[in-house]
Amino acid sequence: MSKATLKLDDKDIELPLITGSEGEQAIDIAQLRGQTGLITLDQGFVNTGSCQSAITFIDGENGILRYRGYPIEALAERSSFLEVAYLLIHGELPTQSQLDEFKHSITRHTMLHEDFRKFYGGFPKSAHPMAVVAATTAALSTFYPDSLDTDDPLEVEICTKRLLAKLPTIAAYAHKHSIGQPFMYPDNRLGYAANFLRMMFATPCEDYVVDEVIAKALDVLLILHADHEQNCSTSTVRVVGSSQANLFASISAGVSALWGPLHGGANQAVIEMLQHIEKEGISGREYLDKVKDKKSGIRLMGFGHRVYKNFDPRAKLIKKTCSDVLARLHEQTRLLDLAMEIEDIALRDEYFVERKLYPNVDFYSGIIYRAIGIPTEMFTVLFAIGRLPGWIAHWMEMHQQGFRISRPRQIYTGATERDITPIGQRG
Repeated sequence: MSKATLKLDDKDIELPLITGSEGEQAIDIAQLRGQTGLITLDQGFVNTGSCQSAITFIDGENGILRYRGYPIEALAERSSFLEVAYLLIHGELPTQSQLDEFKHSITRHTMLHEDFRKFYGGFPKSAHPMAVVAATTAALSTFYPDSLDTDDPLEVEICTKRLLAKLPTIAAYAHKHSIGQPFMYPDNRLGYAANFLRMMFATPCEDYVVDEVIAKALDVLLILHADHEQNCSTSTVRVVGSSQANLFASISAGVSALWGPLHGGANQAVIEMLQHIEKEGISGREYLDKVKDKKSGIRLMGFGHRVYKNFDPRAKLIKKTCSDVLARLHEQTRLLDLAMEIEDIALRDEYFVERKLYPNVDFYSGIIYRAIGIPTEMFTVLFAIGRLPGWIAHWMEMHQQGFRISRPRQIYTGATERDITPIGQRG
C-alpha cells in the first residue's frame, strides 16, 4: 500500500494512501491522533473525505456526474425516476420484472394513514412547506413502528418503500393545506411524477388530466436531483443515521438541511433574482454589471458550484427540458428571456469565465417549476422528493459497510479555566 509521510519535528509519521476506482486519492488520517496527539482542522470539510462510497462519482473539473457508473445524460434520456431510484438503492439497474415489482410495492404505500391527515390542521396555512414536510416525515415513525429496526433488512426495505411512496403525498398535502383545498388521494394508476402533479393540482369537483410532456419533464428533474454524493443534506443523513436513528428520522434531518438557501433553496433564489430584475426594469447586462461591482453586495444566483469548476452537466439537460416545457405550454415569459440573456452574457464575459461561474442545476429548474404552476415555496420540496433515493442509498450503504457514530473534533478557542465570581460582585 502506498503511503504519505508527515514530518513532525524530527519524527516521520506514515499515513496510508487510499485510491478510489476513478483514481482519486486520499490520505487516511484515522490513526493520526493516536500516533501524534494531533487532529486536522478543515472548516466545512472541503478537503475531508467522510466515507468511501460506491454510489455517485463527480468530476467537477470536467463536468462529469455518474450514478453507479452510468452517465447522468444517459439516465435522464433513457430511464425513469423509479428506475434510477432502484439503481441508487440496489446498485444495479433493474430487470423489467424487478422494476415492475418495485413500482407495484411503492404504489401500495402511497396513501397516508387517515389519522395522519390531522397533523396538517395543526400547522398554520402560512407555514413553509419544508417545515411541514420535515415534521411529517419524522412523524411517520409514530405511525409505522414496524419498520424502525435499523438492523432488520426487511424492516429497512419496507421503510424505504414507504418513504418513496409517501413523500410525494406528504408534499402535495402540504401545498393543499396552505391554499385551503381538499386533499386528493393518490391515483395508483398513474406514474410517479404524474401522480404527484394530480395530487398537487386536481380538485374533487372536476377531472384533471396530467400532461405527459409535463410529467416527463418533472421525472427528468427528479432524476437530475436524485444524488450528488457528500453534499450537506446527504452528509446530514449519514451523521444522523450514524447514531442508529431510524430511517424516517434520518431523512427528516436531511429535509431540514436541504431547506437552507445555500443548498436546496438556491433555485428559489434564482426566481427571486429574476423577479427583482424584472421589477427594477433593468436588463440582464445592467444586473451583471452590478454583480461585478463588489461594493454592490449583489450576487448572481444559479451560477457556480462548490464542486463543478466546469459546466454543471445537469444544467445542460435542464435547459433542454425547460425549452420542451415552455413550448408545450406555449409560454414565453420575461423571466425566461432574462435567464437566457444572463446566461448568454455570463458565458462570454471574461469576469465570469475566469471565475469558472457556469450555470448550475438551479438556474433553469425554478423556471420549469414556475411554468408548471409549482409555487415558489414548493421548489425545495420538489428537490427533496428527487434527492430521497440518494439519501436512502447513502444511509443503507453506511449501515452495510459498518460505521462509527460521527463525532468530529474541534480546536477550542474559548476562555481558559477561571473562578466563579459571586453574583453580587460581577460588574
